[in-house]
Amino acid sequence: MSGGGDGEANLEYTPTWIVAIVCTVIVAISLAAERFLHFSGKFLKKRGQKPLSEALEKIKEELMLLGFISLFLTVTQNGITKICVSPGLTRHMLPCKGVEESETATTSHFQSFFSSPDISGTVRRVLAGGSSSSSNYCGRKDKVPLLSVEAIHHLHIFIFVLAVVHVTYCVLTLFFGGLKIRQWKHWEDSIAKDNNYEAQKVLEPRITPVHQHAFIKGHFLGFGKDTAVMGWLHSFFKQFFGSVTKLDYVTLRHGFIQTHCKSNPKFNFHKYMIRALEDDFKQVVGISWYLWIFVVIFMLLNVNGWHTYFWLAFIPLLLLLAVGTKMEHVIIQLADEVAEKNAAIEGELAVRPSDNHFWFHRPDVVLFLIHFILFKNSFEIAFFFWIWVTYGFDSCIMGQVRYIVPRLVIGVFILVLCSYSTLPLYALVTQMGTHYKKAIFNEHVQVGLRGWAHRVMKKKEHKNDHSTVGQGSSQDCSSSGELQMASISKRASAPPEGNPPPPKPEGSV
Repeated sequence: MSGGGDGEANLEYTPTWIVAIVCTVIVAISLAAERFLHFSGKFLKKRGQKPLSEALEKIKEELMLLGFISLFLTVTQNGITKICVSPGLTRHMLPCKGVEESETATTSHFQSFFSSPDISGTVRRVLAGGSSSSSNYCGRKDKVPLLSVEAIHHLHIFIFVLAVVHVTYCVLTLFFGGLKIRQWKHWEDSIAKDNNYEAQKVLEPRITPVHQHAFIKGHFLGFGKDTAVMGWLHSFFKQFFGSVTKLDYVTLRHGFIQTHCKSNPKFNFHKYMIRALEDDFKQVVGISWYLWIFVVIFMLLNVNGWHTYFWLAFIPLLLLLAVGTKMEHVIIQLADEVAEKNAAIEGELAVRPSDNHFWFHRPDVVLFLIHFILFKNSFEIAFFFWIWVTYGFDSCIMGQVRYIVPRLVIGVFILVLCSYSTLPLYALVTQMGTHYKKAIFNEHVQVGLRGWAHRVMKKKEHKNDHSTVGQGSSQDCSSSGELQMASISKRASAPPEGNPPPPKPEGSV
């Protein structure tokens, strides 16, 4: 009845009704999941949430990658288990203490009894844990399999758990962070309600000494080495309480509008910031190739006695604190720049956005670090639950309780701090770069601008008119032919004479 000879029935000797029921359940669950993702994407597109819809597509790509990994492991399983190595190679860098001794005893037991053909089946069952022809295959060569079938199965489960936990963790972080950012909407509404821009044009503008301005007094600490150190300390502690105040929001918003949307002071900065954050989220939710390299490195270093995962848990924590401190320090740098160049200001204080305030003069480095922080923390949590479910809480791989509890506490702390402080800081402060993001336009405007740029390029090619290619930033996000297409597609050309200007972005007057 076994059919396979190892005590387990294969499909040749399995009742067809069992096969049919199992297939029906698997197909039904898979189709339900696929339909759920499909209708979720349609729902997000109907509501105009294109960035979130693209993030959902990214999740589908990750699921497709998982499916390929699953298929690859299944197809190559027999081949992997028949790769035989010397038993001595499997006694180094073990995750559990005592495995080496037990494996040595098993190997010597095998070598002493294998010469007797009467008990070869017993030895095979001892080595394989009940059923594994690959162990017998390698045993005939006095070697052991490179990886057992059970180990491949557990590895397969871990990869799936890691992807699910990472996506869930990123969604939770964006959800709670989005709640915090949406609380700023009443600041945007109060600015639109209280500021009468037409009246301000008539009234004589007021002149205010820079050092008496509330924003400067709250952030400018003076000049010198001592004040520079105090600035970093102030930035470090400020991220834990009141990381973004209304004064910060109003001042940075005004600086952004004065730089990019000077002719449109009623521009809805809050809505633009939300769209930009959602647009960045689709990059964070995926698992990039370099993150898979980190997974391999982390698993390589999980050696007994090293407590690797305990020490690695501090990496995302330190990076998160560094990112939050840097974001707060950018605000201080903006205040210092104004205080250094001006003794008094006329009208509202306007900071000057610049990439020079960010690491390597690139604001997108912050997004890369946040991506790594969330993934590394997801890895810690996924590894914990995988070990717990697969091997039990008392497993030697799990480690001692005094090393487990701090890791879990750090994981929860990172989730809370990233959601309610670091992510909102990122959403606001990264707008203080030299260039604004394409999210400043609605989707239909972006499509129109791309079509307009494509027509312009074709017209120029037809006329053999070699014009200068624009780069990066615009001085006015409202409406004019001066709008450079590089703010949307990174590289584009200026419109030829007589060509109609691109459509106006949302909020222009």
